[in-house]
Amino acid sequence: MKPLLLLVDDNEEILSFLGEELSERYTILTAQNGRDALQLLTQEAVQLVVSDVMMPVMDGFELCRIIKSTFEHCHIPVILLTAKNTLQAKIAGLELGADAYIDKPFSTEFLLAQIASLLSNRSKLKDYFAHSPLVHIKTIAYSRADELFLEQLTGAIYENLEDPELDIDKLAKHMNMSRPTLYRKIKSISDLTPNELVNVIRLKKAAELLVEGSLKIYEVSDMVGYHSQTNFGRNFLKQFGMTPSEYQAMKQAEKQAK
Repeated sequence: MKPLLLLVDDNEEILSFLGEELSERYTILTAQNGRDALQLLTQEAVQLVVSDVMMPVMDGFELCRIIKSTFEHCHIPVILLTAKNTLQAKIAGLELGADAYIDKPFSTEFLLAQIASLLSNRSKLKDYFAHSPLVHIKTIAYSRADELFLEQLTGAIYENLEDPELDIDKLAKHMNMSRPTLYRKIKSISDLTPNELVNVIRLKKAAELLVEGSLKIYEVSDMVGYHSQTNFGRNFLKQFGMTPSEYQAMKQAEKQAK
């Protein structure tokens, strides 16, 4: 699926032009002011916002400030576009948390490069987290608020680690969040569905236990919510590229080599 972008500008011609230029690589949503943009953000899992600064109702600076200070949206990259190419304007945008600041007029090639760079860097971090057994989940946090959310989420999963039926509905109750909000937040931060993230955290906990070396593989399997050692081994191999026994042997060899 194409990444979902939100374009915000009160000029319909600019929205139409940018939409056409970006639609080959991205799915596009549009809004003509910050207030309408915020409404869309509550409904859709937007992965990046490109916003003009000078707009009626709510300008781009205020939109950026709200996105970056709101728990549900603070992980979303924001690119600000403006004809106000003064140093003070750029500093103001960056202080509000903007991830990039582009002067008008600008080339669409440059905008495309900025968008691709922001999304690619985040995608690499998400992939690194998901496929590296001992990499901590806070690696994929984009803000302190995200870090606290992920810590709370991981704690909720650890508390219910032996429950094979742990799903988004149970997690939403533990997190005191609505199911749609929790789903969008997890998906946006990690590129994983809640069930996929639960599975990754189970397997990462298993990797920690395997490194300790004091437990049998079937014991680790039970402790992280797998009642089938075969399924556990298959999922571990799929996620990390090696079986639990291979991983444990590798870590023991590393300890002995030190």
